[in-house]
Amino acid sequence: MTRTTPPRPLDVEVLFPELAAYRGTTTRLHPRPGSPEVSASSVGGPMLWPANEPWPVCSEAHGRRRGRRPADIHQWRQVLSAAWAREQNPGPTDEERKLLDELRLEHRPPEVSETDPLPMIGLAQLYRRDLPDLPVGPGNCDLLQVFWCPFDAHGPSRYDLELHLRWRRSWEVGEMLTAPPQPLVVGSAGFVPEPCVLHPEQVATYPFAGLLPEDLCTRLDAWDEAQEEEVEQSADENAADPVGYQYDLSIPPGWRVGGFASWHATDPYPMDCQTCRTPMHLLLTIDSSEWDGGSGSWKPLEDRDLPTHRSATPTEVTVSRFGELNVFACLTDPDHPHRWSIQ
Repeated sequence: MTRTTPPRPLDVEVLFPELAAYRGTTTRLHPRPGSPEVSASSVGGPMLWPANEPWPVCSEAHGRRRGRRPADIHQWRQVLSAAWAREQNPGPTDEERKLLDELRLEHRPPEVSETDPLPMIGLAQLYRRDLPDLPVGPGNCDLLQVFWCPFDAHGPSRYDLELHLRWRRSWEVGEMLTAPPQPLVVGSAGFVPEPCVLHPEQVATYPFAGLLPEDLCTRLDAWDEAQEEEVEQSADENAADPVGYQYDLSIPPGWRVGGFASWHATDPYPMDCQTCRTPMHLLLTIDSSEWDGGSGSWKPLEDRDLPTHRSATPTEVTVSRFGELNVFACLTDPDHPHRWSIQ
């Protein structure tokens, strides 16, 4: 089933004509649980990986000997989902609660060392043919594969993520790896994606207000405040939520490729390539939810009758307490190391 973003509540270019010069596009991925093929773009699906090529691993020494087992996490989700989907007496039974408690336990495999190479988790693979805002990779590569370490224990703070991006030419893959290595335990369930098929949709987008010219940003902020005040002063208890530039008119939530990054959790700061010092562009956004209470106007038309709590987190991926991860790439040379920010 396709996914269709509703028309925006207001035409922002009518209100602020100068925004037309900053309009861009982004491709919303709309991941939904399913059984993706290795030849398809997906989140958490099988990777098109050569049998004779080493699987990505995290070699940084950090705590990795205690955590939940990936198979237990998948089963826990399945049991809970089936329990709440029952028409009669929805919710876990006493027997199911006992099983859920067991599946939630952490384990300490004796064979795991804190210095052994740790298999990364295949997070997503994206074919350029499916995604109009995905750039051509180095050497005319058409496939981007994204991996991460299942523990946030990296960097000076020991709380950072570790990402690995791999570009490849899909037509060059011969014999495929059918059983990739998996970590025995993971730091949290949010690192383990559910297999999802994608329903790409290209939509218009505009920059984060703080990155626009100061005069325009000031006018947008004043307009947002006026919308909020109008709703607050309304005597109608059923008045609609105020329409805002940030949450309704500029940057869509959810997984997406290209467009503009949101900086709603921090002030914007330069994302320049650390190799050549040129400004980087947003390659991919990995989001904990498809929409939330503040961005409900972006809920696809096909999902408008579904409860938010059942449809807003299709991948089950969680980024830093329910945030979003923006991955940036170098425009000058895609081989240069990527950078990322969490919002």
